[in-house]
Amino acid sequence: MPINSDQLRSALRELNGLRDLRVEFEHGSRCMVKRALLIPAEHDGLVKVTDGTHVHLFDAERVIWIEIG
Repeated sequence: MPINSDQLRSALRELNGLRDLRVEFEHGSRCMVKRALLIPAEHDGLVKVTDGTHVHLFDAERVIWIEIG
């Protein structure tokens, strides 16, 4: 069952710039964000995470697995 953006944002709220994030998507690709920081919700409703250099956008419905470490 896919999750929505609010659920993904809730799961990622522990990201404080000191922890790494690994994400796996339904089609098998993966994303690793070192020292990830969840960007506060904006008007566009997108889930955004940054490492301080890049901003990563996540389509919540395609995320099947995350690891915060």
